[in-house]
Amino acid sequence: MRSARGVTETAQVPQDLSGRQRRVAVGGVSWRTTFRALRHRNYRLFFYGQLVSLMGTWMEQTAMSWYIYQTTNSKFLLGAVVAVSALPMMLFSIWGGSLADRYPKRDILVGTQIAQMLCAFVLAGGVWAHIATPLFIIIISALNGAAMGFDIPARQAFTVEMTSREDLLNAISLNSSIFHGARVIGPAIAGFVVATIGVALCFFLNGVSFIAVIAGLLMMRVAPLSTAKIENRSARSHAWSGICYAMGNQRLRTLLLLFLAIGIFGWSYTVLMPAFARDILHLNANGYGLLLAASGAGALVTSLLVATWGDRFPPRAVAFTGIYLLALALLSFASARNFWLAIIALFFTGAGMLLFFSTSNTVMQRIV
Repeated sequence: MRSARGVTETAQVPQDLSGRQRRVAVGGVSWRTTFRALRHRNYRLFFYGQLVSLMGTWMEQTAMSWYIYQTTNSKFLLGAVVAVSALPMMLFSIWGGSLADRYPKRDILVGTQIAQMLCAFVLAGGVWAHIATPLFIIIISALNGAAMGFDIPARQAFTVEMTSREDLLNAISLNSSIFHGARVIGPAIAGFVVATIGVALCFFLNGVSFIAVIAGLLMMRVAPLSTAKIENRSARSHAWSGICYAMGNQRLRTLLLLFLAIGIFGWSYTVLMPAFARDILHLNANGYGLLLAASGAGALVTSLLVATWGDRFPPRAVAFTGIYLLALALLSFASARNFWLAIIALFFTGAGMLLFFSTSNTVMQRIV
């Protein structure tokens, strides 16, 4: 309800998936609340830097997949490059989570962003020098995946430090909005650049885009890391204790298993997108970019809705709605033989993916 002064009040509601009592707004919610996490200076710097950097990242991802398929006609290599990037990311993320607890997260992020920037420049140079063989791309992808293995845990944990617990869902939803907003703009630009100039420029522009997020991180004012609660033990022991905690917590274990299933069987549709675009829908690079942009548009719209009204609904209902919507949309996309039907299906695919990942990510951070 609203107070006499018209200020939005909050109410206690049943526990969420984290087992904690939830507090949600019961007064008027408007689009003004959509960007409330931006009131934190550090998060503003992160938000705008990431917006620029992620557009470059999506340009590179779009151009790389198209380049591999155009030069090799191999669907196996499309999957191999993604797998080689994902494997070190998964392996190093366990160690990266331990480091994020033990060392300043901003310093870790600066290092990982520089490493990814160098990978982008090397990739651009390889294409310009005509030495970008599939093996060359696989090696660069593996190095980039290793850097992301350290980047992702630090980034996730740093979000609450840049904002507050009350603004955590809003910040994560805004993170998703810039990620998927970049998915709308980046692939569309990449499709045009690839068709008119070439893939090397996409890789180079991605490298340049990292300057924005690195500058934002360096401009932040962060408190010194408190080591009072960190036990003096090896990184391996520290990481193992985190695994044991995750497996021992029923709610967290369930969420992680859902993440694994959706990541393997849901998100992987993007791997074969170049083949689907060229061989099934008979599209060029521009059309391929628009397909990726459609999925990003669905996720972007949904992330803004979650940022505005997400706290008003039970996380369980939101997460499972996302799973069901994703499944139905993917089935529709798989049977689509028309460009516009594929666009519509991909829009809802992105929406369903966002509903699940954004809500579950928030719940996991609140649990731990």
